Amino acid sequence: MKKITIIYILFLPIAVSISSCKKGFLDRTPTDRLSTAIFWQKESDADLALTGLYNYLYAPGGGYATSQFTIMSWDNFSDDAYGQYDYGGGTSALTGGITPQSGGFVYSYYANSYQAIAAINSFLANVGKVLTGDKLTQYKAEAYFLRGFYYEWLAQLYGNVPITLEDPFLIDFKSTQGKSSKAEVLKQVESDLDSAIAGLPDEPYTTGHAVKGTAQGYKLRTLLLEEKWAEAAALAKEIIDGGKFSLNPNYAGNFYKPDQNASPEIMFSVKYQLPNVQHQDVALAVHLQKWKGELGTQDLINEYEPGDPRKTMTFFFIGDTQAQGWPFTGDLAVATPGKDSWIDGYYAVKKWLTPGMVNPDYGALDDNDFVLLRYADVKLMYAEAQNEAVGPDAGVYQQVNEVRARPDVNMPPLPAGLSQAEMRERIRHERRVEFALEGLRYHDLRRWGIATEKLNGFVPNPLFPNIKTKYEDKYQFWPIPQTEIDRNQPDLEQNPGY
Repeated sequence: MKKITIIYILFLPIAVSISSCKKGFLDRTPTDRLSTAIFWQKESDADLALTGLYNYLYAPGGGYATSQFTIMSWDNFSDDAYGQYDYGGGTSALTGGITPQSGGFVYSYYANSYQAIAAINSFLANVGKVLTGDKLTQYKAEAYFLRGFYYEWLAQLYGNVPITLEDPFLIDFKSTQGKSSKAEVLKQVESDLDSAIAGLPDEPYTTGHAVKGTAQGYKLRTLLLEEKWAEAAALAKEIIDGGKFSLNPNYAGNFYKPDQNASPEIMFSVKYQLPNVQHQDVALAVHLQKWKGELGTQDLINEYEPGDPRKTMTFFFIGDTQAQGWPFTGDLAVATPGKDSWIDGYYAVKKWLTPGMVNPDYGALDDNDFVLLRYADVKLMYAEAQNEAVGPDAGVYQQVNEVRARPDVNMPPLPAGLSQAEMRERIRHERRVEFALEGLRYHDLRRWGIATEKLNGFVPNPLFPNIKTKYEDKYQFWPIPQTEIDRNQPDLEQNPGY
């Protein structure tokens, strides 16, 4: 399969030029984009357009140093991390709350997802003009996966949102549209992912293009959102039995180059490649280690069991030096809270740091991929679904214990005889420590219906016990950005409580 060649185009804007009612300068074909008069003429147009669809994964996240899929910034919305620079808007959300005027991820995930969906719909409507046969099937399957991927994000965050499947260039631009229910949106996600599963190659994920296992993994997440436990467990077992993925014996190697390139565990990621494709504004080592844009909470540190090496593979601790991977020298050669943006009472992040990088600062370069789906997640999703469906049987124990027994983690197996409720808590614990600083905690808390319990009144820093976070039940459905409500009046109604 051809690897993605990253070129900075956005498929939707290049696909059409809008003419003026008056002849002259405004009627000229723009020199920086392609019009429908010359596009969809040859097979290579399909390659260009498909690359454009994947390029939406690099969309901005509504703030400095944060793209839409700078996933560790999601932890700023949870009890796992504190974002001193408000990357993603998580700190604002937990202090001032979430409103229809909120920026950061609250706005960008809605706006960017629909821009991507519009481009995907146009692609699906036109790619058959230049492709046939197996290549057409695969390209359409990739587009179906991406559409399901974005609609899943919309359903997960905003709940009730509009569903649009039409070529945007065949729709009256003045038309407006109301919302569908979350259940209807998730049904559409399942349909798109089923179409993707049917047409994608059944092979490991290596090139940046979605494969069958990628689509299966995202359908599995959808089934968990719908609490279709038995169906989810069966699908997870199908992925596991398929043998296309396995746990990386090097846990930390999932998070930096070049080890990521050979990881058998990664099932989908946002690919970066120096020198052409770099992270938003600054290197991850600057964002995380120099500026310490995310800092781990004491509550998360307390979650780790004694001896769990994932703790020291994820965070730095007082007194760490180069022997522990600390990347600074000179006056900063010993890890010390209170110095160089490290706020006392929190923990500096080690995960995502390329080993051997020294003194990262503005101008440093790295191209570590943002991992959006790992095989360990599939195994723990199987355990969760199977436990909810039938209780803690041998299969549940096996999948959790295999994650814990990864060679460089090597944690002991779970004790026998756990009840369903006890196993549920063990699985939730395992997800928290396995995926720390990978952006899953906030979504897990909302999915489990315990976000208000965990986040409202949470004390991020025990040194400041009077500073507590805010979370309301209504945040289970984020508000639709007010600009979108205004554009679609009177058909698009705001979610309740805003």
